[in-house]
Amino acid sequence: MTSAKHVDPGIDRVRRSCPICEASCGLSIEVDRSVGSVLSIRGDEEDPRSLGYLCPKAYALKGVYEDKDRLRRPLRRTRGGWEELAWDDALELVGTRLRTIRERHGKDAIGTYIGNPIGHSMSGLLYVPMYVQALNTERLFSAATMDQQPKNLSSRLVFGDEWAIPIPDIDRTDFLLILGGNPMISQGSLMSAPNIRRRFEALRARGGRLVVVDPRRSETAELADRHLFIKPGSDAFFLFALVNTLFAEELVAPGRLAALSDGIDKLCELAASFTPDAVAPVTGIDPDLTRTVAREFAAAARAACYGRIGTCTQEFGTLASWLVDVVNFLTGNLDRAGGAMFPRPATGQSEPHIHDGSPLPYARWRSRVRGFPEYGGQLPVAVMAEEMERASAGEERIRGFITVCGNPVLSTPNGGRLRRALEELEFMVSIDIYLNETTRHADVILPTTTQLEHTNYDFLFQGTSVRNMARWSPRVFEPPPEAKDLGWVLLEVAARANGTTAENLDELLFAGMLATWVGKPGSPCEHLTPEEARKKLGSERTPERLLDLMLRAGPYGDHFDAAAEGLSLAKIQQVPHAIDLGPLEPRLPGMLRTEGQRLNWVHEILVDDVERLRYALADRASDDRMLLIGRRQLRNMNSWLHNVYVLAKGRPRCTLLVHPKDAERLNLRDGEEAEIRARTGIVTARVRCSDEMMPGVVSLPHGFGHTDAKTRLSVANTKQPGANSN
Repeated sequence: MTSAKHVDPGIDRVRRSCPICEASCGLSIEVDRSVGSVLSIRGDEEDPRSLGYLCPKAYALKGVYEDKDRLRRPLRRTRGGWEELAWDDALELVGTRLRTIRERHGKDAIGTYIGNPIGHSMSGLLYVPMYVQALNTERLFSAATMDQQPKNLSSRLVFGDEWAIPIPDIDRTDFLLILGGNPMISQGSLMSAPNIRRRFEALRARGGRLVVVDPRRSETAELADRHLFIKPGSDAFFLFALVNTLFAEELVAPGRLAALSDGIDKLCELAASFTPDAVAPVTGIDPDLTRTVAREFAAAARAACYGRIGTCTQEFGTLASWLVDVVNFLTGNLDRAGGAMFPRPATGQSEPHIHDGSPLPYARWRSRVRGFPEYGGQLPVAVMAEEMERASAGEERIRGFITVCGNPVLSTPNGGRLRRALEELEFMVSIDIYLNETTRHADVILPTTTQLEHTNYDFLFQGTSVRNMARWSPRVFEPPPEAKDLGWVLLEVAARANGTTAENLDELLFAGMLATWVGKPGSPCEHLTPEEARKKLGSERTPERLLDLMLRAGPYGDHFDAAAEGLSLAKIQQVPHAIDLGPLEPRLPGMLRTEGQRLNWVHEILVDDVERLRYALADRASDDRMLLIGRRQLRNMNSWLHNVYVLAKGRPRCTLLVHPKDAERLNLRDGEEAEIRARTGIVTARVRCSDEMMPGVVSLPHGFGHTDAKTRLSVANTKQPGANSN
């Protein structure tokens, strides 16, 4: 075990988790401290979660740390190019310009975008709530609105908590139904399951079955007992047909949860129009196959329905996300072993006493141009560009903008329009380690440490893990004096924009967390006052202090009794691997945050949207347009890793998958360029003919499009430039 403070020269081995994707696999990293070099990265065979599994993305830790293009000091854009700034000068410039915009045009003239790399940063996740609160803008955008936010909304409506997301208990299930996900590549997004192939093999070995519903015969579908092609965007129709069949054939058996539920009869009524025969022209799935899947799912001793990003990034994403849970509930597979269950994070954020009783955060305000509702304080990124444009938003436009660890020019809808809109801003600051397609429009870029230069805790993904766990990761190298942690930068930017200090914001956050976690009736630490807990946690203002508070007050914590067996930060720092806290266990009704602790299956927001889905039945059935979907690749993580040579080398990966029949009909040839036209633009990509695609559907991976000469991405621009599908 190498502690966070160990800086002795020489060869050393550090064990930590991989911070690239949700799986958070255990790594064993050999380093030469005398020259600050990574010698090797291997899977940690002693880690109880990943058992030595390793995918190519882990090598990005070395690649990013050693990348010559990575920014190490703040930059300011000038007429003559980019120049380095001292941190105090850079932060003073940022604070002055943002305060001026706020004073002249109001708080909502400042917008911010938060990318998903923050999900792998302990300090970023702990401090971003204070950053958002301090900015106090209605123009908050994040990658979540392109990812899992429909699932967040459906969970909030049914369970009262947007992060109460049922996770397939994959290690104990007998029947796994997957829609819109490719765990063989993702290792289980919103189902964090390292070495998923081993888990699938174990499922099959115990006589279980795997069924995949996807427009592409993906790497996961290749392993399935049954793969059903489905037209993109029709998952809600298919899931409703399953619900219809369950009611029609009297297969509904919710078990103990029936007594906790409202709206079961209404579910039957809502599903009536969506028979397998009625939806078949929309989904492309034979009605008899739909009925077979419903029957097999209901007959399985233990079954789990799992939907991922493909069920979210579509017109009816919230309905599809909701219906995944409905199928699990109606068959008695929600909140039971082998079904879909709720993890219990060691940091306690899903404990019932944390609930503050706040109302549904939906449509409290709307976007200025088209009136889209906010959810959870965020507006969809699809409206980000128009909210900046003088021609669209006028005097109410965004004038100052902050991007945090993201490249929305490549990763959000209509990147070309956003690129032009960024040039209309009065001031822009980016918190990022690269001069990329987005940050090159900034006036100031504030870089942060890389993963090997700071400590970490698998904060977010303990809440999506297929087994309860806790994991601390030490820093591998001491950062240089000029390098700053993401959490520190967030607090400084927010403080300077408000004319206060980072210390004041940190104290506000710490005091609020103490009041939330300690001294509340019914909580594990109701015997303790916030003042007593503060003394035990010390006075050093660090993210570790906040983490220690949550761990000690959490469900597995020592509750501030150092002699007790429970967890504390000091204890998990002594364990070089993930701590296995056991299998998932039933948590309902205790963790519900709804009125009366009841399951609300038919919230009016959902019921209203079902009407829209019903109207779409006829329109979708006659739609014969070619449809474009994305795809995930083992050596990619959105647009993050394309500048890492070891991952970017090799044959071009930004290819357009086309079914041979479509290729023949459209006069396309394997290996040649095709032009892809949509409402917002035209891109070209190399064709790869494959019957893994459903006819009428083509696939282009996202995150590419590194063709901007004003960036500093020497590898991405030459090895895997690709085309931007957005």
